[in-house]
Amino acid sequence: MKAYLKRYIRNFDFPLFFVYLALCLFGLVMIYSASMVWAVNRYGFDADHFYKRQLVNLAVALPALALGAIIPFKHYKRKGFMALMLFVTFALLFTVHFIGFGDEAGARSWIDLGPINLQPSEVAKIAFILYFSGFFAKKLQQNAINDLNNSVFPPVILLAFAVLSIMMETDIGATMILLVTSVSVMAASGMRPKTFFKFSGLAIAAAFLFVLVAVLSGKQLLTDGRLARLTTFMDPFEDPLGSGFQIINGYLAIGAGGLKGLGLGQSVQKMGYLPEPQTDFIMAIISEELGILGVLIVVGGLGFIVMRAISLALKTKNPQARMIAAGIGSLIGFQTFVNLGGMTGLMPLTGVPLPFISYGGTSLILLSFCIGILLNVSMFVRNETRS
Repeated sequence: MKAYLKRYIRNFDFPLFFVYLALCLFGLVMIYSASMVWAVNRYGFDADHFYKRQLVNLAVALPALALGAIIPFKHYKRKGFMALMLFVTFALLFTVHFIGFGDEAGARSWIDLGPINLQPSEVAKIAFILYFSGFFAKKLQQNAINDLNNSVFPPVILLAFAVLSIMMETDIGATMILLVTSVSVMAASGMRPKTFFKFSGLAIAAAFLFVLVAVLSGKQLLTDGRLARLTTFMDPFEDPLGSGFQIINGYLAIGAGGLKGLGLGQSVQKMGYLPEPQTDFIMAIISEELGILGVLIVVGGLGFIVMRAISLALKTKNPQARMIAAGIGSLIGFQTFVNLGGMTGLMPLTGVPLPFISYGGTSLILLSFCIGILLNVSMFVRNETRS
């Protein structure tokens, strides 16, 4: 036992862990700063309400990270685990359509579980990374990775069902992230390029087919709120007091920050001008209060985690470890891109949180579990290179 702990500590990826922890703590500070006025004036809560809630979320997230770090990643490709994981994921995706609640844009994406609100689409992102990596690692062992019937169609069909369910919630951001991460895992699987492009084409075609069926059946996939976000992307100043209000005030916050920022706690836009500033627009408050330095801290920390994941994927000889690292890296990287892209007007707003920084329990807890899995992969790779 002593020898095992010594080897565990020796191979532990401390830089990855401390960057993750620094981002979470920085996020806590900025959630308090961003939300204090909104909590009092909008909801009648105490000024530190959202800070305390996120502190509880972090208290749950750290054990989730520890769980991911302790369980050897090879267990995720066990048939029983994959079946259970998919069953739970699809049960949640199905249930949210009946008892779920949504946001101002009309997305019915959350399930109320009493003390916490669970977002099934967040569970699906991680579940498909683990399912795809385990499934294709087995097919690679059997030399059947390029067999379209046995290796490609089953995951494509399951992915298409998941995409359809999330699109019916009208959660466009989560749909994009799920597709990108799934394809990223496939790209790291080791299959031939010809098979990969066939898979990608089938996945996109199946997703569009399922969406088309939903549209023809009368399901409105684009609510008025989602449609407004798309039109606002083209010209937010066309409706400055309506659909363009949030993004315009985000621009004002970013512009006011400049190089050094106005100072921690000194944001003007959080005084009721920028709605829910502690959520997906928190980077605007960071930019306003801490300037470019604050932005670089966040982007640098998230960039480090993504590059660490890519580095692990390139170093390891284990196909499952490679796919898991590639999937987690693409998940965090693309989610960051979608969040910042929406805030800066590079793409339509989708309500995607900024990893480890934005207020929200489901995202923080499940992404922390992902970091734990990445730590486990990192320890395996370090042990692999030293042996």
